[in-house]
Amino acid sequence: MGLIDDQKRTINALAQERAVLVGLITPEQDESRAREYLDELEFLADTAGATVVKRFTQKCNAPNSTSFVGKGKLEEIVAYVQDEDNDVGLVIFDDDLSPKQVSFIEKATRVKVLDRTSLILDIFAKRAQTANAKMQVELAQYQYLLPRLTGMWTHLERQRGGIGMRGPGEEQIETDRRIVKQKISLLKQKLAQWDKQKVIQRKNRGKLTRIALVGYTNVGKSTLMNLLSKSDVFAENKLFATLDTTVRKVVIENLPFLLTDTVGFIRKLPTHLVESFKTTLDEVRDSDILVHVVDISHPGFEEQVEVVNRTLQEVCGAGDKEMIMVFNKIDNFSYVPKDEDDLTPRERENIPLEELQATWMSHMAGNCVFISAKRQQNIDALKRLIYEKAKQVHMQRFPYNDFLYQTYDDLS
Repeated sequence: MGLIDDQKRTINALAQERAVLVGLITPEQDESRAREYLDELEFLADTAGATVVKRFTQKCNAPNSTSFVGKGKLEEIVAYVQDEDNDVGLVIFDDDLSPKQVSFIEKATRVKVLDRTSLILDIFAKRAQTANAKMQVELAQYQYLLPRLTGMWTHLERQRGGIGMRGPGEEQIETDRRIVKQKISLLKQKLAQWDKQKVIQRKNRGKLTRIALVGYTNVGKSTLMNLLSKSDVFAENKLFATLDTTVRKVVIENLPFLLTDTVGFIRKLPTHLVESFKTTLDEVRDSDILVHVVDISHPGFEEQVEVVNRTLQEVCGAGDKEMIMVFNKIDNFSYVPKDEDDLTPRERENIPLEELQATWMSHMAGNCVFISAKRQQNIDALKRLIYEKAKQVHMQRFPYNDFLYQTYDDLS
């Protein structure tokens, strides 16, 4: 049985567990942002199948190197977890934990401890369907596991080296490290072979314009993919509902192009986890146009936009590609006007949709549109914008196709 199977067993266990969440309020992460991050962590836990029953937060300058939180806060968490009436079997932290921290906290709480990355990996393992996606997830899992092997052998702590202390503990760790490295090497070889096949497939697609849907996880990319391509890509109101790259041929009026649905990005996701999904990144790199889908109803959508743009630039090397911003879920947008006597600065919920539209339309020089993929609102405007951008690429490659030079209105 492989690591993927182990992770799926963990997911099944999560489905039967009640969990508590732990986050920090720091100078770099104020209370409102910490609350938003914990909201997302709860959504991740729900996606994995766990039920969140309580949250713990603490104000501090930096995480404690041993217990992550302070001594008093850890005692508070331990008291709650060990209360049989609460029936808690899992503690989830919003940041990455070191092996030392995991070991210390598990000994104190006597329950399973996960950090944000390990939780996301569990969800990846649950969501992976195709052989390619399973290999990509397994590679990410082994890369995450490798530097943590030493911490997993704390039950052999009596064998720490020195006179009379050298023994099978150290040897077993080295053996496991070698096995994991061999697994990583083998998976990279298999994925490289897979990538060669994908390169051939992309070459066989000819010179058709390529458009990739990118964005934060759970913003509606797959729903939009189904709407534009009239396909049945799996879509669900869960994080990371789609892990496999899907390509469909789409025709708007008389203009054909290839539309790709990609895995969603998320904040605090280590680069090596994203890089494991090389097929998705290659589709993004090879695309002519990016359609950046944004959940306009999310209170922190601006930060989500920044996360995606930063990932596109740093990991995909696609920060300078032609981009269309699609603000989805306008049907869920909420606006709370401020009282005239309220002199505090406006929050995001105090800004009406019309003002956001005007701001982003000006910022993007018109290369954005506001829609509801679920309600199919303003989809014609989106198709018109995609058509105009795709036509420009097509005209550069096929300058003698005069019939494509007509405007979208002429063809309607």
